[in-house]
Amino acid sequence: MIKELICKNRSYRRFYEDAIIDVQTLKSLVDLARLSPSGRNIQPLKYIISNNREINEKIFATLAWAGYLKDWNGPVKGERPSAYIVAVVDKNITQSKPEHDEGIISQSILLGAVEKGLGGCIIGSVKRQELAEILKISSQYEIALVIALGKPKENVVITDVKNNDIKYFRDEDAVHYVPKRSLDDIILDVK
Repeated sequence: MIKELICKNRSYRRFYEDAIIDVQTLKSLVDLARLSPSGRNIQPLKYIISNNREINEKIFATLAWAGYLKDWNGPVKGERPSAYIVAVVDKNITQSKPEHDEGIISQSILLGAVEKGLGGCIIGSVKRQELAEILKISSQYEIALVIALGKPKENVVITDVKNNDIKYFRDEDAVHYVPKRSLDDIILDVK
């Protein structure tokens, strides 16, 4: 079951924008993050959730999408996320960026989303100051990342890495391919 969820948990970047995710579902995803491990158990991350169309448009404008797809500026209207979870670091808890926590909570949230028939994308390329102003985030908090969520509108396929090229790509039918190294390539030794 976990392998199936992990294989379905891709970086989805196109959604059925009209498929609204209710606040209770978003809270349940944040609850998965809350229950996840945290380095030194300091739990420095807090969350802002949005399923509000107007706010979502403003959040969307602060994000960069799919760096390897040079001719694509992100999802068009109608294919944009219907919800966002913005993870922030509470600087009253820690002054250092808890990078491991960010990965752990992101995976927990996205696995929970996939289990509910949703999908998402972790976005680190964010105009942080602009987004902080939009969301009226106090200086006590620093934006760590944004998770875009929605009902996926695209087909994402795992494929083998060829010629050491790990860049994801789309074909003429807009199928999104994600090359993965083979298991033999990543296990250095068995003792």
